Amino acid sequence: MSDIVFSIETEVRWRDLDAFGHVNNASYLGYIEEARVRWFKSLSADWANETSAPILAAITANYRKPIGWPETLRVELFCDRLGTKSVTLGHRIISSTASDTLYCDGNTVLVWVNGAGQSIPLPEAVRAACRSN
Repeated sequence: MSDIVFSIETEVRWRDLDAFGHVNNASYLGYIEEARVRWFKSLSADWANETSAPILAAITANYRKPIGWPETLRVELFCDRLGTKSVTLGHRIISSTASDTLYCDGNTVLVWVNGAGQSIPLPEAVRAACRSN
């Protein structure tokens, strides 16, 4: 596993639960998205604008264990692959109080595009953050 490039802690909200009393699978994707957006914002205030932005090309989520409520989660991001126009970020969702409790892992592929939807080179801030780990 690569070094962590970014992590956040987040609380499970009551509204994240499904009828069975555990976190709905779509909420896992929201937690991962929040970590990605916060990471990008930490790299550059102008990480997405009218001339360029990342789009999600693919996502893999391995649901390892149901998440209950209440729970505080830690979402960790890793740079699995650094391309010219895309980056593959690994992710893990674990319990912040019991780090050996793995709820989800997998990866996302993000491609930077211009206003016309054509792929463009990754921003240097993303490249530098991935290279330093």
